[in-house]
Amino acid sequence: MLGVVAGRVLAVVAAMLLVASGVIVGRDRLARTRREYRRRLASVVPYLGLLAVVLLANKIARDVGPGVSWLVGLNVTPLVHRLDGLLLWPVYPESTPQFVVWLQSHGSPRLTTYFSFIYVFGYVFLLTFPLVAYLALPDARPLRRTVVAYAANYLVGVGCYVAFIAYGPRNLIAGDVEGLLFTQYTQFQFLTASINHQTNVFPSLHTSLSVTAALLAWTTREEYPPWPPIAAVLAVSVAVSTMYLGIHWATDVVFGAVLGWASVRIGRRFEETPPSLDAIRRGARGALGRLPSR
Repeated sequence: MLGVVAGRVLAVVAAMLLVASGVIVGRDRLARTRREYRRRLASVVPYLGLLAVVLLANKIARDVGPGVSWLVGLNVTPLVHRLDGLLLWPVYPESTPQFVVWLQSHGSPRLTTYFSFIYVFGYVFLLTFPLVAYLALPDARPLRRTVVAYAANYLVGVGCYVAFIAYGPRNLIAGDVEGLLFTQYTQFQFLTASINHQTNVFPSLHTSLSVTAALLAWTTREEYPPWPPIAAVLAVSVAVSTMYLGIHWATDVVFGAVLGWASVRIGRRFEETPPSLDAIRRGARGALGRLPSR
């Protein structure tokens, strides 16, 4: 079932990329990229290598991270739950509902279909289209900063998942919040279960990466005028979908947006000079040295 679902996601996203590339990137840029792709890829190979290492480390950390979290992590679920319960207090001072509960109370079958599509397909498209579009530019800096910003999201996000234990609304208050993605589209649970753990909700990486993609889209507004508004709509939709579907708290989304902004700053900082391998090693040793010993 996992292979079937993954194949469906790949097919739909590939179709979206094909259409968007033709409409937004244009045939002329695509034709030039076909002739020059080797030279352009060569200019970003160190950055792509960094991202590959981070993604591999991310996969390993997600496999062993939950066990480590219970040894060294801090359970912030009660705190996040209380914070979310205060968000609507100015509007409902007498009986303040949880934000996610309130959001789902305004739901409909059409909204569930839309946000489910956005959470799975729209999110993957939002992250992958910039890689295609920026490769089609003669200037390598947009692609470099994007790759570094993505890597920063994953590094910080996975670190937070190890440091903080947090259950999402559909797990903590299942009587009030419905896991709409999995009740309406059961097959997607095989995909999400294979790449994530139920305690990995703070912050929302869906939100942080989407915000990163949207902010970076603004930096190429002259080259691709239609892309910034499209990316902005998708990013907002992804952020709302994580709450509407009962996966994340509003607090997760807020901190995810901050992480997305910070990752863009990091991407711009290293767009010209990638972090050296020695610097990465020193950073890793420093992080390991700060872990409490048992």
